[in-house]
Amino acid sequence: MQVFPIGPSHAAQEVGGSSGSCGPVTARAFGLRAVCALLLSCPTIAFAADFDGGRLSVWWAIPFAGLLLSIALMPLLTPHFWHHHFGKVSAAWSLAFLLPFAGLFGTHLAVESLTHALVAEYIPFILLLTALFTVAGGIHISGNLHGAPGLNTVILAIGTVLASLMGTTGASMLLIRPLIRANDNRRHQAHVIVFFIFLVSNVGGSLTPLGDPPLFLGFLKGVDFFWTVFNILPETAFMTVALLGIFFLLDSWLYRKEGVLPVDPTPDSSRIGIQGKANFVLLAAIIGLVLMSGIWESQVVLDVFGTGVGLPGLVRDVGLVLVALVSLRITSTQVHEDNQFSWGPMAEVAKLFAGIFLTIIPVIAMLRAGVGGPFGGVVAAVTGPDGLPDPAMYFWATGALSSFLDNAPTYLVFFNTAGGDPQELMTTLAPTLAAISAGAVFMGANSYIGNAPNMMVKAIAEDRGVRMPSFFGYMAWSGAVLIPLFLIVTVIWFR
Repeated sequence: MQVFPIGPSHAAQEVGGSSGSCGPVTARAFGLRAVCALLLSCPTIAFAADFDGGRLSVWWAIPFAGLLLSIALMPLLTPHFWHHHFGKVSAAWSLAFLLPFAGLFGTHLAVESLTHALVAEYIPFILLLTALFTVAGGIHISGNLHGAPGLNTVILAIGTVLASLMGTTGASMLLIRPLIRANDNRRHQAHVIVFFIFLVSNVGGSLTPLGDPPLFLGFLKGVDFFWTVFNILPETAFMTVALLGIFFLLDSWLYRKEGVLPVDPTPDSSRIGIQGKANFVLLAAIIGLVLMSGIWESQVVLDVFGTGVGLPGLVRDVGLVLVALVSLRITSTQVHEDNQFSWGPMAEVAKLFAGIFLTIIPVIAMLRAGVGGPFGGVVAAVTGPDGLPDPAMYFWATGALSSFLDNAPTYLVFFNTAGGDPQELMTTLAPTLAAISAGAVFMGANSYIGNAPNMMVKAIAEDRGVRMPSFFGYMAWSGAVLIPLFLIVTVIWFR
């Protein structure tokens, strides 16, 4: 493998360190891991390749917890300050981790951890998200869409199906604007977006490795491509039908309660049509670029301050930038105006997730330390008295952590805890693997930060004037709607 060092670093470390098992991997693994970013239920988090989370105490999770509480409480307690300074708050919590870490473990390790988080993880993540945001913003579905319960339910159903084919982020970015516009004359809109997050941004991505990053990581570990279709289809179908049914009943009740609707702010008597169709080609190009980075094997690796950057990933990232620029170039101003396209939501997500990517480094490292680490009790709790894996505990442990942490490495933690043998997990321990897969994907819907599309959808909705629930307000929705359904799933399939 050819290594081209950039900056004062050791020999090239593992390429794409945080996803997959410990130990060196090749440029191919780095490229393949990037496919997970396409589907984004949440970003893939990094840490330095030689960083042992077992050396840390749980106190290192304070900056991450502080950032989460800031996201949850400051928009309620100090909305004006938060609106103007949320990027500074995110940066402050990042420094609250990095500076003490550098002081105790050395500047070199701190720089390597920071570089790895930015170069190997955050930059590819934000470039991909920006490309999807830009391309989807160049597609406008015209016509007089009326957000009646039937139409809303159909849009949610279509998005749920698309999520397993083009990823939760791709489906979310494609359909969220038409859905918002269809309901822009409704008095009650927030519930529509909440259920969109439940279904399109999370549950819908559970059937193929293309749907959500954890499933793709399982595919890389040796799980058959169609295994999830055949093994968690009943759970997914139950969640989908139940959520669509609950939504239809709730939306119908609110629709009748509204009575005479206000004047539609975006009336359009023309037939349903699509403008910016060329962006569908660019959307296919994005998928192709990411898949290319996973298929193309190259021995060329750039070493950037201890972080290996494979040539396939570099080509992918450059291609994503070009795709975004082409989309901006070929999309008419009228389409952007009709979509009320702005960079505000993208800026908010970029700043907040920069802090999340950095402050979560020690949390993931402590989980990766296994039963001997600070969170060893969580890892050990999934084993039954007979020494065999407990599918119900795996479902809830994986899901609970995936609600607030990156669901991709969380999936891998419990995949390896269950033995890590894909053949055994697909056969003898199939209920355990199904529980891990379903927990990682389904429960990303429990909070705004459980999956990257959640925060993006929220930001777009708020930018369009929808009053979304607060951080805890959204969790009240997920607690009331999702948790009872998860309990039913547990009793029927994972008991």
